[in-house]
Amino acid sequence: MEKLREQYEKEVIPAMMKKFSYKSIMEVPRIDKIVINIGLGDVKDNPKSLENAMNDLAQITGQRPIITKARKSIAAFKLREGVNIGCKVTLRRGKMYDFAYKLINVALPRVRDFRGLSANSFDGRGNYSMGVKEQLIFPEIEYDKVDKLRGMDIIFVTTAKTDEEAKELLTLLGMPFKA
Repeated sequence: MEKLREQYEKEVIPAMMKKFSYKSIMEVPRIDKIVINIGLGDVKDNPKSLENAMNDLAQITGQRPIITKARKSIAAFKLREGVNIGCKVTLRRGKMYDFAYKLINVALPRVRDFRGLSANSFDGRGNYSMGVKEQLIFPEIEYDKVDKLRGMDIIFVTTAKTDEEAKELLTLLGMPFKA
């Protein structure tokens, strides 16, 4: 699964250096990390849902997730500070490239009525966020063993300085943006 890293070195670096006229290879933006987050609203009612979400995330990423806790209390949501509200995984290096390859080439084509990703989800600093409505698009998840459909947030953190550079980087890596 080192295909994405090889593609980055052979195709992306020369194309980016030519387009943005970088003087050094070290100036070319790269993906720093990928963060996958599952937020759960029903942990209080169903404590087993956190365990199931963590198992799904571990299967998808190949890495054990950490539990995220509420930072502050919000009475309207009946939320107390320190209560478990989800789980997340931060992928770097090899696992990051493996996950990105699987997401782009296997999972996204399995999304129903998929017309491309929005190009408006950049944060102004070269990072891209996207949401997935269900975990079933990943081949590791077995449909029969799913207790509940869970969405997840996927954030690509890049070393790009601008959104234009980050979009070009992700496009060259094969990310299917809407035209």
